[in-house]
Amino acid sequence: MYVPAHYLIKGATATEIAASVEAGIRQGRLPAGSALPTVRGLAAALGLSPATVASAYGTLRQRGLVSGQGRRGTRVAQRPPLPTPPRAPVPAHLVDLAEGNPDPGRLPKLQPALASGSRQPRLYGEPTNREALLRLAERQLGADGIPTQFLAVVGGALDGIERVLQAQLRPGDRVAVEDPGYTGVLDLLGALGLVAEPVALDDLGPDPADLRRALRSGVQAFVLTPRAQNPTGAALDERRARELRRALDERPDVLLIEDDHAGPVAGVPALTLCRPGRERWAVVRSVSKSLGPDLRLAILAGDATTVARVEGRQLVGTGWVSHVLQGLVEALWSDRRTEARLLAAAAAYTERRRALIQALARRGVPAHGRSGLNVWVPVPEEAAAVAHLAEAGWAVRAGERYRLRSGPAVRVTISRLDPDDAERVAEAIVQALVPAKRTHSA
Repeated sequence: MYVPAHYLIKGATATEIAASVEAGIRQGRLPAGSALPTVRGLAAALGLSPATVASAYGTLRQRGLVSGQGRRGTRVAQRPPLPTPPRAPVPAHLVDLAEGNPDPGRLPKLQPALASGSRQPRLYGEPTNREALLRLAERQLGADGIPTQFLAVVGGALDGIERVLQAQLRPGDRVAVEDPGYTGVLDLLGALGLVAEPVALDDLGPDPADLRRALRSGVQAFVLTPRAQNPTGAALDERRARELRRALDERPDVLLIEDDHAGPVAGVPALTLCRPGRERWAVVRSVSKSLGPDLRLAILAGDATTVARVEGRQLVGTGWVSHVLQGLVEALWSDRRTEARLLAAAAAYTERRRALIQALARRGVPAHGRSGLNVWVPVPEEAAAVAHLAEAGWAVRAGERYRLRSGPAVRVTISRLDPDDAERVAEAIVQALVPAKRTHSA
């Protein structure tokens, strides 16, 4: 039974009100995206001053639990930094095109790497990063034109991005992000008390003119995905990369972070906007899409100060990324069979993306997916499209969580979509876009 939020929130002080909201979020009584009462409305209901409620809401915003959304008021964050009731899994009778995972059958086998790993325990006081892994990373990143003088090992893409943001920014700073953009980055910014400034993008990445607008508005950082952009599949080409570099040259002080989460399975070559002379920058290359999400590891390249701050903070916290994981990645990267497997995976994902995009194009439906594991399909109404596709047997993701100002769409993960099924998915999408036709056929 639905209970209005103002009945769930209690307290006589700002601290008690904030704790009450936090408890409601943690227990699932205030779900993600739900609206909180207005400051004046809650103050009247609790018999308190508006200043007390405003202070509580301010605390919650700083912790990333809620966000102010203009005329939509204050709402619970989409992914608050709390353990909350898990999202319902994709029903077993649906084909899962929603979760964004790589194809398990395209991941390298771990057994040989596990068997070849060192049995020697690592102890406190020993080097935090495996030198052989760093040398492999240096060759890999260097071949893609990424400066490699300073490298670190972090616990995945978002761990690296979070550490860089914390090393260089403070709550209240504004960060330019792609729109639509990856939910993990958007939620992370909220949790850190940072403010997202959307930048429009097309199939080739962020729009240079809109990036210039954001830079001139005073943002302190810019986070982008150079290829396999989630959710749209956008990827830079040489011309767009040059245009974006020129825009960034107007603000050399802005922190630039590149999230190369798909790496070698993106399906297009790596391009970077980072250059040695830039004051503050970082490139994070994760192995989650290429080697598997459970290998929580990424390589971080950056300027000397940023990498030193990341490693320094790491030392007083987790200390290091497990050498068991580092050893696995080192073994996989050293195995020639891995390279062949990753090339095959990239080719398979490219075939699956193209099959769906071409099937939609034959039906007059535009879609986006230049690289990576996803296809982004604009729709008039997301909930109706998702529901109709579920009726047809396909689970896809509504685009609302990825959007700031951009229009509605659905995200279709193609990593396990058989090209022979692309026609069926495309036809279901067409039917989802034509309510009148569905009603008539019913």
